[in-house]
Amino acid sequence: MISTTEQDSLYPQLSELSVGDILSAINNEDQKVALAVQQVLPAIENFVKALVDKMEKGGRLFYIGAGTSGRLGIVDASECPPTYGVAFGLVNGIIAGGDSAIRKAVEFAEDNTQQAWLDLQMHQINEKDVVLGLSASGTTPYVLGGLKACRNNRILTASVCCNSHTIISSHADFPIEVIVGPEIVTGSTRMKAGTAQKLVLNMITTTTMIKLGHVQGSKMVDMQLSNDKLIDRGTRMVMEKTTLDYEAAKSLLLKSGNVRKAIEAFNQN
Repeated sequence: MISTTEQDSLYPQLSELSVGDILSAINNEDQKVALAVQQVLPAIENFVKALVDKMEKGGRLFYIGAGTSGRLGIVDASECPPTYGVAFGLVNGIIAGGDSAIRKAVEFAEDNTQQAWLDLQMHQINEKDVVLGLSASGTTPYVLGGLKACRNNRILTASVCCNSHTIISSHADFPIEVIVGPEIVTGSTRMKAGTAQKLVLNMITTTTMIKLGHVQGSKMVDMQLSNDKLIDRGTRMVMEKTTLDYEAAKSLLLKSGNVRKAIEAFNQN
């Protein structure tokens, strides 16, 4: 039986459509993704609760994946430190083929069943940590081998796939299967499947960081002040919580290093 991600496109004459009709078809398919994610919210919730518990005890999160899936994990992991002020290494993205595979595909890297565990060992992976395997197909050998090794070493595992009842899901303590249907270009899982994976990863890390206290109200109080836009945003956040004018708030923010510390410093005076 052909897996959902490999099924023929619902648009068999795609190449004969006008530009406008192709764009409309892609948009129609994209609208299905959020609804598919909605169907698996309970599975995501269960995983996030377990992840928060692990991180509160000093654990880290690792994504392992190949191709588009691997790149999505790296993107999500790399955005956590600047957004939430957490240490680099709290959330990690590992891609089959190493860092060079971020920009250029490494042939057959995803077929190595041993390499993911070797890659994880480079980070001193241990029982405090959590490993989430990303695979649109649910069959990627690199991810499968990594999850198997993790479970053998009593490391908590999760997975995000876009087919049902996958072999990778069977090796995850918290399987998440987002069934988005056939891709508009047959088998091109960088599209709906990739979008689904990104939505899920955003939900996982955002909710986790909120529960870990890196958001107050709806504000990123621990964000890094890495450019003028963020300094301006942080200044206005300090102004909202204090009686300071713009220049005084900005001065306190820059002296303190982030919004949380600036507000705390004001309240102590």
